[in-house]
Amino acid sequence: MPLDTIVSLNNLSVYQRNILVLSEVTLNIDKGEFVYLIGKTGTGKSSLLKTLYADLPVNEGDAEVAGYSLKTIRPHDVPFLRRKLGIVFQDFQLLSDRSVNDNLLFVLRATGWSDKNEIQDRIKDVLDKVGLKTKGFKMPHQLSGGEQQRVAIARALLNDPELILADEPTGNLDPETSEGIMSLLIDISRAGRAVLMATHNYAIMEKFPSRTLKCEGGKVLFSENGFDQPVSIA
Repeated sequence: MPLDTIVSLNNLSVYQRNILVLSEVTLNIDKGEFVYLIGKTGTGKSSLLKTLYADLPVNEGDAEVAGYSLKTIRPHDVPFLRRKLGIVFQDFQLLSDRSVNDNLLFVLRATGWSDKNEIQDRIKDVLDKVGLKTKGFKMPHQLSGGEQQRVAIARALLNDPELILADEPTGNLDPETSEGIMSLLIDISRAGRAVLMATHNYAIMEKFPSRTLKCEGGKVLFSENGFDQPVSIA
């Protein structure tokens, strides 16, 4: 896999509970790329994302993510793969009984950070990146939906990931807030990280055009010629 390639899929089959969801998926995503993933509900978007962070096994075809072969990865290596990934969900998944700082502290400690000064510096740095440097003391319920999603993105950035996987990150947000989140994700990709974002928000895609993949009919199609061709290696 080339040095700048973060995701490399070759003739991959994606299964969910032994049911074939996607077949013959072949594509690359490179460092610094922002890529949309679209398709109707049930066409395999979330299953593809779950495959990329090793929540679903790879049995057919080849898949490499952030230097790990998903076909041969051992269970005890999965946490190390996930430290190279940042995952952002539609529903934020913040710990409601902890402050913003403590939400981030929980993740850092769970991923092996121990030096108190380094931990505090990292929390300050990621909150600054997402525009929340004065909100660390607040509880999640004291934040707006957009602010909670920014915390979720800050959490995803903690371990300096090579790839951000965002599953409908603007799905619960109003249009203005969604644009702010999109600008943030695009800035993250311009800083050198790859971003793969599943979405149904076509207004956002129109305002922030980028390379687009579409799950349809058990295949992953790409945006040239009206999504009528299987994805080829980039």
